[in-house]
Amino acid sequence: MAKNGGCCNMCATCLLCLYSCRWSCSKKGLATSKCDCAWFFFLFCVCLFTLAWLYVALVTLNDFHNLNEFIFHKTEWWLDWSVVMLSGTATLVTYSSLLLVLAVCLQLCHQPLKLHWVHKGLLILTVLVIAAAFVGLEIQWAEQWESARISLQAMGPFLHIGAVVGMTLLAWPVADCFYRSSYAALRFLLLVFYLGAVLALYLAPLGIDSPCLLAHSQLPIKPALFGHRGAPMLAPENTLMSFQKAANCGVSVWETDVLVSADGVPFLMHDEKLIRTTDVQEVFPALAQANTTSFNWTQLQQLDAGTWFLQKRPFPTANRISSEDRALVRAQRILSLKQLLEETKKHNVSIMFDLRPEKDPEYEHLVNVTVETILQSDIAPELVLWLPDEFREQVKQQAPGFRQIYGRKRLSNETGEELRVNLPYQNLSSTEIREYRRDNISVNLYVVNAPWLFSILWCAGVTSVTTNACQVLQGMERPLWLLPRTTYQMIWIVTDCVSFLLIAWAFLLLKRWSRRKESAGSDSDVLLTKIHSLLTE
Repeated sequence: MAKNGGCCNMCATCLLCLYSCRWSCSKKGLATSKCDCAWFFFLFCVCLFTLAWLYVALVTLNDFHNLNEFIFHKTEWWLDWSVVMLSGTATLVTYSSLLLVLAVCLQLCHQPLKLHWVHKGLLILTVLVIAAAFVGLEIQWAEQWESARISLQAMGPFLHIGAVVGMTLLAWPVADCFYRSSYAALRFLLLVFYLGAVLALYLAPLGIDSPCLLAHSQLPIKPALFGHRGAPMLAPENTLMSFQKAANCGVSVWETDVLVSADGVPFLMHDEKLIRTTDVQEVFPALAQANTTSFNWTQLQQLDAGTWFLQKRPFPTANRISSEDRALVRAQRILSLKQLLEETKKHNVSIMFDLRPEKDPEYEHLVNVTVETILQSDIAPELVLWLPDEFREQVKQQAPGFRQIYGRKRLSNETGEELRVNLPYQNLSSTEIREYRRDNISVNLYVVNAPWLFSILWCAGVTSVTTNACQVLQGMERPLWLLPRTTYQMIWIVTDCVSFLLIAWAFLLLKRWSRRKESAGSDSDVLLTKIHSLLTE
């Protein structure tokens, strides 16, 4: 027994050292002060705050390549900032979670919670860092709030069950703190806060409405895949290799961006400058900062459009390409629209593109040159999805066979013909997607890379998605999860009932232990009094 007690004391001492920087246990079981209780509550809130940011950070990974590009255009320094963000977030989450676990263990060991001032400072710093991250997200990337809302449709049922399990496990330390606290107000607040949170979790499924809560027989057909600039995770974007890789992934449409050179040749390039995706700084150092459209086609053909993919590694998949593919990457050059159209006919896929830049004063000339190039290529006109809104009626007259695809909401389809819309995935709710499909309007959403996002849009009935990760989405034979609504309701009810019984059991069991301890304490006090009186006599 003494040995076990020594081990327990040693464990408590280690916990105290990590949490309070004290090396001696309290033998009298001193109560935690109101100030220390407040710090424990603050620690609990910080832990939830960091977990919330971790969740949002994971959601943003679907679109993080856009942020990397944005930062590069501002700084001309390429870095995968998602690694920095996730590493920092994981550090803060781990730190606050470990502190919370230490506090709970100390409470169960009947030791006072005296948080050291260093931990207090670091917790305040953690709050400031996470708050700054949320503010930055709101200012620079506000559409990610809508992404987070969509993710809750995908993860809501599982987050609910996980939260209920966590709150149920928390019943033991909460009940122990409740019965040991000598402050009635603190006990009341603790009980109200805990039971209120539990009740809110029990009723949370009333607000969860996921498109994937349906039977397998109700699942819509799998959305078609549009290759965003080809297959940019497998090869340099907007190159011949990238589009060939996309064709191997089974995409039905190649999505790209078209610019026109100074001598009137339409070619494929997304950026208004060449420094990110070519070696223009080495070949034409004096012109490195010039607009892409200021170069003629002869100059553009001298640029290496592939090696940057191996140097910058815009996606983690760039680290895993074979040696044969590495040689092909280094051989890639800027691709003209005419070359892409020839490749399109070989693979019998459709093509959709933006004309850039949209605010160019000679935009009409860009439209005319592009349409003329397409018509001269003898490609089947129905393989062309015309996206630019400017001069659309003029294009309809020049090329009536092009399929028009619109980049705006609230289209009316009174004629009954098939209409197409192309929108960011944040712009349409599941209800709107179903309404569009009911009106015979095809819906393409971009850019969809994460399997969870593809799954939720699949269940909602989207027609197609534009993706960087065609090799990932191609292999998905069904959504990540599919659950009939009645089955989920049964899981919800059973989970809540089991949780309620375990919480009630924890409070009743600790109440009995508390009374036994008080009774044992009073009996020992009476015995000591009798012994003392006998000795004095």
